[in-house]
Amino acid sequence: MKRPVSVLVAIHTPAQRFLLLHRRPPARFWQSVTGSLEAAETPRDAALREVREETGLAVAAADLIDWRLANRYPIPPAWAARYAPEVTHNTEHVFSLCVPENTAVRLDPGEHDALAWLPLDAALARTWSWTNRDIFHLLARHSSAHQPS
Repeated sequence: MKRPVSVLVAIHTPAQRFLLLHRRPPARFWQSVTGSLEAAETPRDAALREVREETGLAVAAADLIDWRLANRYPIPPAWAARYAPEVTHNTEHVFSLCVPENTAVRLDPGEHDALAWLPLDAALARTWSWTNRDIFHLLARHSSAHQPS
């Protein structure tokens, strides 16, 4: 049974291009790096592991920004069988990772079949998850607040 605790890692460039990964069928949706915590794993450890597994990027713990946000949402019925019967909600810890422009990504073909680096508006339109859209908005606001005048 999966733990109902996961991570979301929004990967972006300094120019605010966001990495989205396309889930293999039957899921068929676009998302950031995500994944459930394994036994005795911290959210940061899970974020590092998921980034490595899903993109091939080996990054240092200090490279991840922990936004200290935890999204809680109902587990979709199609995924409920992965959890214990009494589990109805998941808690997702939110991180981000800024990488240089033109960073090469290696997909895990067991999970994803395509990737895209998109500007904010296109990333917002393509992702299915409200939690993805929230972190993209937060990153865009944070970036614009720190631009030189």
